[in-house]
Amino acid sequence: MFLKRYTNLAFIFAATILLSACHSRKLTVRNSNNGGIALPKVNRGPYVMVKPDKEIADKYAAMMGLKRNDIQNGRLYSFIDEWMGTPYRFGGMDKEGVDCSGLVFLLQLQVYDMPVPRTCAMQVNNIKRKYEEELKEGDLVFFDFDGKQFSHVGVYLQNGYIVHASTRRGVVIVKLHDNGIYQYFSRAGSVIDSSLTTSGN
Repeated sequence: MFLKRYTNLAFIFAATILLSACHSRKLTVRNSNNGGIALPKVNRGPYVMVKPDKEIADKYAAMMGLKRNDIQNGRLYSFIDEWMGTPYRFGGMDKEGVDCSGLVFLLQLQVYDMPVPRTCAMQVNNIKRKYEEELKEGDLVFFDFDGKQFSHVGVYLQNGYIVHASTRRGVVIVKLHDNGIYQYFSRAGSVIDSSLTTSGN
């Protein structure tokens, strides 16, 4: 009986480590292999800039204090619109629930055709660091929540706004300088093409 209970606990612990996404510091692999984590099939194709629908452009321009013509990336804002409000679920990668690094993984692949690792701890090793004032649309922003380094990630948009999977509100757009999040801001940068960084390994 004790052995069975011990085996069950060991299995749960191992599964937690493998599924760790937003709150993991343990996985520090520097390439895009995902530590044995099963990933869903994702529709992708070569990145092409597509103009947004008028309704989407109007909606997100108003939300971020921009002019409609400032919203240029139709693929990005259609993706956000599709996922907006999806609840947070640790380890999730579907409309039932998604975590922060899962959202980033899907966004980078579906919008920019740029594969990134699955977890925060690996994603942070896959960026070219930038200062805050250098950030451009699609760059990753990392936060140190719960006293853990690089335990949360979002994607920079424009005009000081980011999109991320909030544990309380689900997928949401917020200002990077919002009091509740900016104090935890720790690193940012543009995604590095992992096929270029791993070819010599």
